Order: sequence, then C-alpha cells, then structure tokens
Amino acid sequence: MPKPAPAIVCHAGSASNPAHVDGPTLACTRGLESIRDGLGALAGAVTATRSLEDDPRFNAGTGSNLRLDGETIQMDASCMTAGGEFGAVAAIERVKNPVEVAHLVLSTPHILLVGDGARTFARRRGFGDFDPTTQGARDRLEEVTAASVGLGEWTREDLERAWNFETPLREALGSDTVGSVTWDGEGFAGALSSGGTTTVLRGRVGDVPLPGCGLYVGEHGAVAATGDGEYIARALLAYRAYCELEGGRTPGQVVEWALDLLAVKVDVGLIVISRGGFAGGSRHGMAWHGQTMEAQS
Repeated sequence: MPKPAPAIVCHAGSASNPAHVDGPTLACTRGLESIRDGLGALAGAVTATRSLEDDPRFNAGTGSNLRLDGETIQMDASCMTAGGEFGAVAAIERVKNPVEVAHLVLSTPHILLVGDGARTFARRRGFGDFDPTTQGARDRLEEVTAASVGLGEWTREDLERAWNFETPLREALGSDTVGSVTWDGEGFAGALSSGGTTTVLRGRVGDVPLPGCGLYVGEHGAVAATGDGEYIARALLAYRAYCELEGGRTPGQVVEWALDLLAVKVDVGLIVISRGGFAGGSRHGMAWHGQTMEAQS
C-alpha cells in the first residue's frame, strides 16, 4: 500500500483564541516546507514550533508570560523523535527560540538542561541575548495582579470567582504550551514550547520538558498536550494517550479519551497524528490546524 503523504498538526495552546488559527496555519506551512526540503519530521516540528514562538499572541518564545515579580520570564521546550530521542530545556531565560536550544540538546548525552546551565549552553552554541518581554505580557500581568488585590492567600478558584474584567481569565493568563507533531512519510516527531504561567514560583517546571508528559512520539504516531502542566505531568498524559493510539484508537478517539481522563476543572488540550490521520481538541477552545503535503501542494 502507498504510504500516507507527509502531514503536520500545530496548536497555539489550550485556551488560545480559535480566531488566531492563522498562526498555526502558517506554522504548518513552514514545517511542511522543511519536510519537503528533505530535512525530516523533526526539523519540520522544530521549524513549525519556532514559528509559533515568534508570534507574540501565543505563550511561548516572544509571547511568553511574565511572572508575578513583573520581571521574570522562564521558558520550557522539548522535542522528540519516534526513535526515542528526547531533548529539552527548562526554566531557560533570555533566548528567542527555546525549541531550537532543545533541539541542540539532542547532540549531547543528556535529555534535559535547566536554568543557567541551559542558557550558558545556548550562548556557547551561538544564541544571543534576547528579552522576550512584550507589552501584551505586561498587560496580562496587570490584569491578573489587579484582580488578586485584596484576596489574600487566593487560589485559582478564588481568582476565577472574583474576576471582573471583560477579557476572560484564561485569556488574560495567556494561552498555554504551543506545539507541533509531524509525519514525514517515514517517521514521526514532535516539538513543544511554553512561556509558563504567571501565577507560579520562580523555577517552576511544567509538563513540557518531562518525557511522556507533554510530548510523546513512537512508531505509531505522536501526541502533544497543552493545558495545566502539573495535572498533565502527574497523569503522564502524552504517553498514556500514545498507548491508546498504539492500541488501535484513531487520533480523534484519542483526543476524546484524553479530554475525558482528567478532572473537569483541568484545562487541557491535545493534538495527535498517526499514519491514518490527525486530530486536535481542547476543553476551552484552541487555535489549531493540520494539513498534509498533498493539501498544501
């Protein structure tokens, strides 16, 4: 039987505005261009994710969230191949494209570099100093801190009940992890990047750089998750979703399974690709797009 055409799926994060689908669509186009040029599934996923990092509407790279101190931005990123190769960075600061640094970690014996070590590694590999802070990040921080004044030791639930801005809380906090999954006609790959969450401690690491949590790739396909990182990590969501794919579920069925797995209060989204197709979905809306090389031609 003929092999399915190369394909890619990209998302701009759980709770991202579906009207911003032009961002994932452009990312898909750029990723497929890399695959068409013979660079393979991994290069396609990294290229597409870099495109999403460069879009300030999304919470990764240039669009990353400020923390509550009003100064700190720490980012996570990862990439993985069907051969089990995994490279990641966590809590990295002052680089433009964390996913490219994660890609370079694959050239080392390690799977994860963090903090100052990750940043120094990036500098040694030619990544210049870059401040990802945008006015959008400052505006989101102002809305969050203004709403939390007077709440004392508030919880996320407190903040949601007290929220009185026109912009929904989830949108004000910024969308979550962006990501891409690819099939190049021979194998699968995936890449993720996240600017983190405003209301966390410095040094917090989410699901993105933890193998099998936000991302998992194998010979049957690739899964990328987005949403509340701690819940996704504790559930090993990407790996378990991949096991469902391996067991015979379609990508659409895997998405439905994953969205039903976690508690209703958890923000979660997923994109999945296999030889048989692709799917995506989220509990709170998500800008995502998938296409094949045939459709692009």
